[in-house]
Amino acid sequence: MICSLVKNQNQFRQQGCDNCEDIVRMKNSLDRVLECTSSNFDGMVAMMRPTDSWVARWQRIDKFAKGVYAIRVYGLLPEDVLDTMSSMGYEYRARDGTEENMV
Repeated sequence: MICSLVKNQNQFRQQGCDNCEDIVRMKNSLDRVLECTSSNFDGMVAMMRPTDSWVARWQRIDKFAKGVYAIRVYGLLPEDVLDTMSSMGYEYRARDGTEENMV
């Protein structure tokens, strides 16, 4: 739910998140995958050249790994993930289309 990368549960459990693994630590933890991902999303975009893509900039994914990303993702991150992001200096922006930003 942080970067909106689309993978299935097994891929997240086996490989973690290509962008956010240092924050969410999903690799080898099905419980963590279930807490930090959502199957409730709208639309998808495939990104192959992040720095050359205006869509990637528009979706705020131009600094992320190549892959398939959801346009909007619905769900709530666990408090400990939000705290970790804050302590690491990251600003959390909900990917559900709302303008609410959380720190």
